[in-house]
Parts: sequence; C-alpha cells; structure tokens
Amino acid sequence: MGRRKLVVGNWKMNGMRSHLAEVEAIGRIAAERPVVEVGLCVPATLIMAAAERKGGAFIGAQDCHMNASGAHTGCLSAQMLAEAGAEYIIVGHSERREAQGESDADVAAKAAAARAAGLKVILCVGESLDVRDAGNAEAVVSAQLLASLPEGAAADWLAIAYEPIWAIGTGRIPTMEAVASMHAALRAALASRIGADEAQKMRILYGGSMSGDNAADLMAIADVDGGLVGGASLTAEKFAPVIAAAG
Repeated sequence: MGRRKLVVGNWKMNGMRSHLAEVEAIGRIAAERPVVEVGLCVPATLIMAAAERKGGAFIGAQDCHMNASGAHTGCLSAQMLAEAGAEYIIVGHSERREAQGESDADVAAKAAAARAAGLKVILCVGESLDVRDAGNAEAVVSAQLLASLPEGAAADWLAIAYEPIWAIGTGRIPTMEAVASMHAALRAALASRIGADEAQKMRILYGGSMSGDNAADLMAIADVDGGLVGGASLTAEKFAPVIAAAG
C-alpha cells in the first residue's frame, strides 16, 4: 500500500519558549523529507508560537475537551486549539486514560469534537504489562480501538497509534513479531468496522520507546505506518534519525 509515513513527536509536559529553536530545527528537517509527514504535539502554551516556526512540520495538541465551549475550567476545546494553530490532536493517550480516568467513550467523543473543528486525530490504544503477560493483548487492544472509534472514522483525518503502556518511556519494546501481529490485528479490527478498503488506507503508528536506534526496524514492518515518539522528539538531534528511518 502507498500509505505515507507519519512521524509525530509528543512533547508531553515538556517545553518552554526557549525550546522553540528545536521546533525550527525539526521543521527544517521535515521540509527536506516531504515524503514523510512530520509533526510535533507540543504543550498548549507553545502551540501558537510553534505554529509560526514549524517549517515543514505541523503542530498538534495533546488533548482537547469533547465540548465546544462551557463551564470546563482549565480545559481547551478543539476549536480553541485550531485557532491557536494546531492541525492535529492526540486523543486517548494511556497517560490520560490512566491518570485522568478517560473512558473509551470519552476518547471517541474527543475525536469527534476534533473532527468537527476541522482537525486531524491520532487515537491511541495500548495494553498493560499484565494484559500482555496474560496473552490477551491483541483481543483487549482491538476491543479498546473499536470502543474508541468515533462515528465516520476515515483515513483522511484519523490515524491510530499503538502504544504498549509498559513500553512508554522505559526503553523496552515488544518483539518485532509482536508488533507486527498487533498492527495486523488492529487493521483487521478496523476493517470489521469501516471496511477493508478504508482500513488499508488508515495509518497505524507504533509508539513506546521508539528512537533512532530502533525506528528503522519498526517502520520496516508491513503494518507500521510511522511513529508516535516521546523523549526522542524533544531535540532535532534525536528526532532526525527517526524521521530519516521513515523515508
């Protein structure tokens, strides 16, 4: 399939204005590799400034509220984030599912809200180590994906990111065979909901300790269409080899 690789940095709760030079440097790298779609999901405080310096990359947000407005102190709507310069939004990251108690229904609602605001979405799914060790990972994550999919899910605005929770920030990753099997299972789950043709178009990213050391091997797997990258995206020096591995 001709799915264009998508490589997205998730800065999480990292980044001050002093880090905007890294945004510029990553934007220059992205401009030199147009075959790869490159983005940075930065803290909300940096979206507007980063969008002015993004170069060949896009700027995204790390979350949004499911409502367009209202009495939601401390929250940001997808429309607000779009106005600030975001083009993508991450929804359903395990750090929000676990620490903030977000349900699959919440994730689906946030994805729908982002779509309504004209934004693209990266929807995260993944399993705990207990689930992996019990041998239930593919069934559990496939069910989580189907329960989190918004109505009208389509490849032109939605990508999936598989992040085994136990691999995030730990340096551990599943075997290449396990990654391949999970991504194939997720594509099959998508096909059951949105049809085989649309499922083949949708990009499924791998996240969880992706770095310059392992990105080429991971992205050589047939159903791995890019990466959602944490710590290795914070500097251009570390992110550049991940982008290079994508194409």
